[in-house]
Amino acid sequence: MKETLAEAVDLKKWFPVKSGFFSTVFSKKQQFVRAVDGINFKIARREVFGLAGESGSGKTTTGRLMLRLIEPTAGDIFFEGKKITTLPERDLKEMRRKMQIIFQDPYESLNPRMTISAILEEPLSVLGIGNREERENKVSKALEDVELIPAEEFLYRFPHELSGGQRQRVAVARALILDPKFIVADEPVSMLDVSIRAEVLKLMLDLVKDFNISLLYITHDLALARHMCDRLAIMYLGKIMESAPTDKIVFEPLHPYTKALISVVPVPDPSSERIEVVIKGEIPSPINPPSGCRFHTRCPEYLGDICRTKEPKIIEIKRGHYVACHKYAKK
Repeated sequence: MKETLAEAVDLKKWFPVKSGFFSTVFSKKQQFVRAVDGINFKIARREVFGLAGESGSGKTTTGRLMLRLIEPTAGDIFFEGKKITTLPERDLKEMRRKMQIIFQDPYESLNPRMTISAILEEPLSVLGIGNREERENKVSKALEDVELIPAEEFLYRFPHELSGGQRQRVAVARALILDPKFIVADEPVSMLDVSIRAEVLKLMLDLVKDFNISLLYITHDLALARHMCDRLAIMYLGKIMESAPTDKIVFEPLHPYTKALISVVPVPDPSSERIEVVIKGEIPSPINPPSGCRFHTRCPEYLGDICRTKEPKIIEIKRGHYVACHKYAKK
């Protein structure tokens, strides 16, 4: 069993809804967007752990919670065995050296008024790492690590002077420059052309291996998740529906929602016969999620009142394979 690096325990994040005048007058009950609503998972050292699901399922919020970029409503976050949920800001600043994030859109996450050199040097300056010459050497090495070679050609360019793939490599370099142990990658290639996605993904996997980094990889693309992740959790409306080693999820899905997601992944074989699992309607509002199993309003394997009234517990069906579905509940 690998040593756990990061862990979420019954983690919740409810965002209060701003009410209009009439809502305030006629209703005294505060409403919340239940973005993340009680999830548990562990990420081992040197592991790539994936979170997948439709838009609005709570994946990005989970990633930000793990880094304390937003504060949890309830539950706990552990890093290297230490509870960081209520860690004071002065201690959290030092902890942030070990925890970084790669955002989805590299153009929005890079300051357009700063050169690449200044962007990469900024976190070193903020944390007081090294003198000027040492920081410059570290910046050049970071660019070389992400294969922006020679580094001198990129140091004094601005983000708009780079291609999308080059900008995302700079974003990866910025995450690596502090020598972190844990990185959250929030759909890091969704804004890139298909032709360069494979290059960036291969680069990330190589860096994870070379620098012994653990990665929380957030995606809605299960084909990419299979390529990237050691283990995978499927999220729906703030809950984890299924969790297992990635190949188990892809080839032996248990939850109806997972089966539906797998069934629409394109297969590069025109003669392949597949049974499409159809789910009805749109994802419900996280302000007022369905009672019982949150997927029951769209589930093609709906069992009746038990699905509508009772929330299923997530249980281990096979070794390391967990699912939250009444179909598999022990009698």
